[in-house]
Amino acid sequence: MDRRFVFESGYASQLGNKDVIRLITGIAHVAYAVSDLDRTLDFYCRGLGLREAFRLYDDNGQTRIVYVQVRDLDFIEFFPRRPGMPSGTEARPGAASFRHLSLAVDDMQATVRELAARGIHTEKEPIRGKDLNWQSWIVDPDGNRIELMQIAADSPQNKAALEASAIR
Repeated sequence: MDRRFVFESGYASQLGNKDVIRLITGIAHVAYAVSDLDRTLDFYCRGLGLREAFRLYDDNGQTRIVYVQVRDLDFIEFFPRRPGMPSGTEARPGAASFRHLSLAVDDMQATVRELAARGIHTEKEPIRGKDLNWQSWIVDPDGNRIELMQIAADSPQNKAALEASAIR
């Protein structure tokens, strides 16, 4: 049997091969170094309604990483900054930078209203992007931009998801 290793669902669907092995199956987490862990957890847990799943500790018993669960196996990791600890944002020669985190929502208008009630305000009113999805933007306590995205039925992302589920 000829098994092909592919990285893109578009390429996999072009092969028409049911024996395709997906090497990458999802995004396990995004990680941030944060300046104030309590303020960050308040924003993501109380503000955005996510939940702290668990913590990992260093050999001295200090919190090393806090995992906040978005859904199932989707997490955001937070590393509390300590003196002498690199921020993780230092540029590496020739490296591109992190742009933003995008969180999926089911109802953009209801989400924006609820966030405002919780004291989190969007940068501007939701708009429909070139990919046909609704999007709005917020900023976390450390200044990291977060895109809220409501996937539209006619978006390329939804079409790709439907295509990928058909080849599984």
